[in-house]
Amino acid sequence: MIDSPRTEPAPKGRLLVVCAPRNEKSKSYDLIHYLRLRFCAQGHKIRHYKLRRKMSTAPVPTAAPETAALSQGARIVNTFVAPSKTFNDLPRSASWWAPWLLISAVSLIFIYNVGHYVGFEQISKNSIAQSEKRSEQFEKLAPAQQAQQLHIAAAFTKYITYAIPATVVIAFLLIAVVLMGTFNLGMGQSVPYKVSLAIVAYASLPGIIGSILGSISIIAGGMSGSLDREAFDIRNPVATNLAYFMDPKGNKFVYGMASALDVFVIWGIILMGIGFACNSKVKKGTAIGTVAGCYILYKLLGATLATLFS
Repeated sequence: MIDSPRTEPAPKGRLLVVCAPRNEKSKSYDLIHYLRLRFCAQGHKIRHYKLRRKMSTAPVPTAAPETAALSQGARIVNTFVAPSKTFNDLPRSASWWAPWLLISAVSLIFIYNVGHYVGFEQISKNSIAQSEKRSEQFEKLAPAQQAQQLHIAAAFTKYITYAIPATVVIAFLLIAVVLMGTFNLGMGQSVPYKVSLAIVAYASLPGIIGSILGSISIIAGGMSGSLDREAFDIRNPVATNLAYFMDPKGNKFVYGMASALDVFVIWGIILMGIGFACNSKVKKGTAIGTVAGCYILYKLLGATLATLFS
């Protein structure tokens, strides 16, 4: 039995408020029931109030707006003006066919102009003249044998250069493997191969500017008659590196390393570094330095071999 609370009769028209302890739920209900009966017996009206606990609600975080997907054309344009946008979009779709098609098309136009204004036979002659050993061997041949060798060399050069779309794909595949292995195995990252391949493809786009400049130079020189066909070097047609101003018959090692300092090659190295930085936890400066280091090792190897077998 619950002890009756000591209450004085409430004046008529007054409201009596009773607070019950929160930790004694059953007793509070009995007390309220007792007071209801008491008040009703005295002819008072009971008004009920519902008390609501004010809940403090934390603001619900809103999801960050998703970046709009880029088209292939937008990726190509952004590679030149905003490369991070292109490379950040690669995990969504690591497609690389668009830059490959563009590079292949521009390169084929350049090869066509070379064949038309310079000629593949002249290119073969220039290549032989740049090597002392080959030049000596060629001079010892009879005129008929020289003509035959030039014909074979010209045909080989023509087919190899027109197969540049396949050559570009092979180069992309090899570079992507080397860089993926360098970042993943050497630096503990996890860049997928397809993303690595797409990075290499888009980062190679500045090379089309060199091909365009080469075509313009050849066409202008060919039409004006100022094109020096005997001095033309298909591997270095435009003055974008130091080797262009050097004699290719000189020191092969120095010539090879000088050709490494090419404006568009350096641009491509920077883009590759940005691409791998955007798709890994490596900082941009470190990523660019890593790609540059791999390229320098490649050029050192190439220049050394050229020196040994020239």
